[in-house]
Amino acid sequence: MKQSLPATSMQAAKRMQIIAPLLAEGLDEGQRSLLRQQICRQHQISERTLRRYVAAYRDSGYEGLSPKPSVPQVSSRIDPELLEQAIILRREAPTRSIRQIIRILEMEDLVRVGEIKRSTLQRALADRGFSSAQMRIYTGKGLAARRFEKRHRCELWQADIKFGPYLPIGRGGKKQQVFLVAIIDDATRFIVHARFYPDQKLPILEDSLRQAVTRWGKADALYVDNGKQFRSDWLQNACERLNIKLKFTRPYSPESKGKIERFNRTVDEFLTEAALKRPETLNQLNDQLQVWVEEWYHKRPHDSLKGLTPETAFKSDKRPLQYADPKLIKDAFRYSKSAKVDKVGCLKFSGQVYEAGTAFIGRTVEILYSPESLDEIEVLCKGIAPVWAKKLEIGTSCQPRQTMPDKMALPAQSSRLLDAAARKHRDRVQARHTAISFKNLVVGGQDDVP
Repeated sequence: MKQSLPATSMQAAKRMQIIAPLLAEGLDEGQRSLLRQQICRQHQISERTLRRYVAAYRDSGYEGLSPKPSVPQVSSRIDPELLEQAIILRREAPTRSIRQIIRILEMEDLVRVGEIKRSTLQRALADRGFSSAQMRIYTGKGLAARRFEKRHRCELWQADIKFGPYLPIGRGGKKQQVFLVAIIDDATRFIVHARFYPDQKLPILEDSLRQAVTRWGKADALYVDNGKQFRSDWLQNACERLNIKLKFTRPYSPESKGKIERFNRTVDEFLTEAALKRPETLNQLNDQLQVWVEEWYHKRPHDSLKGLTPETAFKSDKRPLQYADPKLIKDAFRYSKSAKVDKVGCLKFSGQVYEAGTAFIGRTVEILYSPESLDEIEVLCKGIAPVWAKKLEIGTSCQPRQTMPDKMALPAQSSRLLDAAARKHRDRVQARHTAISFKNLVVGGQDDVP
């Protein structure tokens, strides 16, 4: 007994040393989260274990950190025939719980009440391959998540959005959360784009993919999750124009895009270091991220690359980069919206008025535009040549009226309206003269009587 006390005390002291940083006053939740991640990496323990240590200390103080004496478990067996009945019940309804299966067996008088323990039956079913987790795999739709890796660079890119730190970039210096958009090459783990943005709106995805394609060429496929930013019509159209196949993960299965998820966890190391620099602006944070990616992440040997760095693996790949035409890139990353041109040839878009031209008066047109540059937009309409419309500038004189096209002009020799009216008038006068008239007859004369 005397030998066990020092060992128990040493274990409690070690646990106290582990959780001590989390007990400091004045820490906000963000700082606590970063500390937990750092402690877990340093001491090789799970976050669940760390939280259990903290809860035990707060409940029982230092004594709560002492290991509890282990209780030997009594081994037990289930009759094979009874286990087969339990398996049948699980196969009939894979969502049945262990408690339900035991209750059914008891109601059918196949076993006495309380004879089977839940943990015992659970272990027996798991050994035979019929645990709850295994049943979810068997009954799930689609393919099981398995590791995969492309052979060459730019065959597949994986993209994701990660919640970032808070920066004082809001109104009045208020802290506002920023978001990281990262795109990783599947074969080489090379980061083709990584940047923090002030929100999660669709233009951040447009900016990320456009920069990646412009700098490193286009990939054969883009692999993303089912977030609303990735499920947009714009991304689908942009990938189609660039001949990039857009692929989606199965819902609620982040493990299927493990490479970008693993990079996101590595970014946490950067955020720990960046917190020491205390960046005040988004540009400062992105500059630090760029340096960290190029000088640290890209130059660190990777186990899955057989000791090569992501930079070496990417740049030594024999597959040539496929750069797209700049005009194609510009067209692919434009947005589309419909609008109606008013009676003076102008249209309203994004709070501005643009001059489309009198040829579009009264027509519903399609607008193609880039969010980062709204000084000029392209206006398209069936049967009319496309034009680039600029913002309306109010001048000192009116715009010259558009002349009639030659094919519409036709010289007139006379007024068809007046000619038709004259004919109608002549016909009416002639009809009136030919009618019988009684005004020349003598009223009351003898000669008029037969």
